[in-house]
Amino acid sequence: MVSSDVVVIGRDLLMTVLLLSMPAVTVSLLVGGMISVFQTVTSIQEQTLTFAPRIVAVALVSMAALPWSLKVATAFVSRMMYRMVEATQ
Repeated sequence: MVSSDVVVIGRDLLMTVLLLSMPAVTVSLLVGGMISVFQTVTSIQEQTLTFAPRIVAVALVSMAALPWSLKVATAFVSRMMYRMVEATQ
């Protein structure tokens, strides 16, 4: 295996991880921002108020994105298996 192959595999891995984590991180960021604005407007400074809605939102998005996530992860594993077979020949 050449070092350029390792770089390509690493780049593919990082892009796949970023792609898979993007829905949860984006929803968490948006919900957290909305709750921060709500807390600022209403002057409610309860620390635990931010956690429950974010956990629920991330859980719902994760369940909704599960079929897509499985397709992306399966495609990544297929690419790596194909690379492994290519490298052994």
